[in-house]
Amino acid sequence: MQFAFATPRALRILTLLVAAVFALLSGPTGARAQVTAFRQAVAESAARDEDLATFYRGRGFEGIWTGDTSAATARRNALMSALAGAGAHGLPADRYDPNRLIAQLRAATTPAAQGAAEVALSSAFLTYARNVQTGILTPSSVLPLIVREVPLRSRLGTLQGFVQSNPDAFLRSLPPSSPEYARLMREKLRLENLLAEGGYGATVQASSLAPGASGQAVVDLRNRLILMGHLERSATQTYDASIQAGVQRFQQAMGLAVDGTAGGDTMAEINVPLERRMQSVIVAMERERWLNRPRGQRHIWVNLTDFTAAIVDNDRVTFSTRSVIGANETNRQSPEFSDVMEFMVVNPSWYVPRSIVVHEYLPQLQSNPNAVSHIDVTDRNGNIVSRSAVRAASYNARNFPFSMRQGPSERNALGLVKFMFPNKYNIYLHDTPSKNLFSRETRAFSHGCIRLNDPFDFAYALLARQESNPEAVFQARLKSGGESRITLQEPVPVHIVYRTAFTNVTGQLQFRRDVYGRDAVIWNALAREGVAVRAVQG
Repeated sequence: MQFAFATPRALRILTLLVAAVFALLSGPTGARAQVTAFRQAVAESAARDEDLATFYRGRGFEGIWTGDTSAATARRNALMSALAGAGAHGLPADRYDPNRLIAQLRAATTPAAQGAAEVALSSAFLTYARNVQTGILTPSSVLPLIVREVPLRSRLGTLQGFVQSNPDAFLRSLPPSSPEYARLMREKLRLENLLAEGGYGATVQASSLAPGASGQAVVDLRNRLILMGHLERSATQTYDASIQAGVQRFQQAMGLAVDGTAGGDTMAEINVPLERRMQSVIVAMERERWLNRPRGQRHIWVNLTDFTAAIVDNDRVTFSTRSVIGANETNRQSPEFSDVMEFMVVNPSWYVPRSIVVHEYLPQLQSNPNAVSHIDVTDRNGNIVSRSAVRAASYNARNFPFSMRQGPSERNALGLVKFMFPNKYNIYLHDTPSKNLFSRETRAFSHGCIRLNDPFDFAYALLARQESNPEAVFQARLKSGGESRITLQEPVPVHIVYRTAFTNVTGQLQFRRDVYGRDAVIWNALAREGVAVRAVQG
């Protein structure tokens, strides 16, 4: 007799069936039992998934969903309710399809069919749990500069934890528990209701409008401001003080220069369709799921699109400053990741990154040996090398044997202090001598690091927890002129994020421009997975 177990999957099924037999034969009474068709079907269906196979093997292939016990009924009801509400989380609702699962259960009139339905529910549970907990997408696969480590949970552990818990409470615990996620969900629902009622209305057919203007374009501007929540209901047809105040509120919510005039940039943002704003909110929810872990009671929050860096204590911003981020050019965009700030360096030296040395400074040295004279050329031991001994023309980007370093000074590229959370991307927060850039509305100019407008005050705020007079401690180090390190007694988590939609301290929805185009890429990836903008039905 020949057995058709030639494939690895078939061999795994056979192994599981054998394990099922032994599980049944090893009961407390030692009584021999026959492998049921139900358990055989569970073993065969679970064999396609290693985690499911391990889970059911540990249970002797007993079901958790099927049957008429109160526990199985509670699990089924909790799962179906969660799957039906998947769309509220910005997930692809059709992926889980509770109606299909219900139909499969109802049609399962044989033990074999019931076993297959059992595993189908576990599979749907695991898919939903992973998606709502840590996201649909793998961020680094979508965009290489999102180097965030997503806190994936064990699928097997998730399933085991579910069986041991209240099913409704367990499913409610899966999405991010951050206040921001809850606020984004609330705003998503509000925008869905608004979309069902017609959205923002007609776009404003004008390139710009200023106080004193009148006509249909002003009426359309008024109506959009009302529907966006920036203006009380009004019948005015003139760009009066009330509309000017509404435009100012809109500009503030968009991170624009607040002048009350609907110029070109402001008008472009006013005419963004509601559907695109909803896409930004859904993307922000996915990004929250990628960060579904404790942020730290105190943490530093750097939102690249907002050009700010903030210290947050217990979900409240206690300090904020303007920032300059990486330029929107190849190899200069700031990456997204989280790490822990350990210390600051006062009067730092700037050890010029290799990429800048060979791609920017080496060509200048080849043309003029005395170029960038404010930066020292050093050998592999850190010793300063005379410019006449460098002979830059003899080398290229691959074999240039020297490094470059700028000593402490007010002209130092890092300014007078840098804040360190050592990482392989060589990204940190720092001062800068180029203060004029902070007055710009869009501030993407660096090589990737985050420059701070108020670095001294940032330092004082960090040191306040460990020094009775943080300013005096910092200034004493600064006035010494020497490079020195101040260790943070309590390291602070740092989160470099990218949010084009977020809520402010009062819970008001804010939007920012997609400076690197990343959220557009993420939305397209979500759409390919079945995520869609929808209006509230009924």
